[in-house]
Amino acid sequence: MTWAAAADWLGGACLVAGGLLSLAAGIGVLRFPDVLDRLHAATKPQVLGVLLLLAGLALRLRTSADLGMILLVAVFQLATAPVAAQMVGRAAYRSGRVNRDLLDADDLAGR
Repeated sequence: MTWAAAADWLGGACLVAGGLLSLAAGIGVLRFPDVLDRLHAATKPQVLGVLLLLAGLALRLRTSADLGMILLVAVFQLATAPVAAQMVGRAAYRSGRVNRDLLDADDLAGR
């Protein structure tokens, strides 16, 4: 088996795994009852799923222009998803949409 064939198989496996993680994130967003649970489902497996999809694309495409674009998408995904989740979580907390009895630690209680 050549390197290109092995990279194609590994890229295909990354694409399937990333698709499954993104599907799990979507199902979690629909099924979880609380805002904070939904944020967890929307950020953790979704970001890993997108990164696996991008790794699979990088292994399949292998051109410098494509790799540069894939790297930019990965960096922006890692930079924006956690910040957006933090802001949505704070807004939900401040608007009273979070059940505070379910929190283990409430760091914003005094603010």
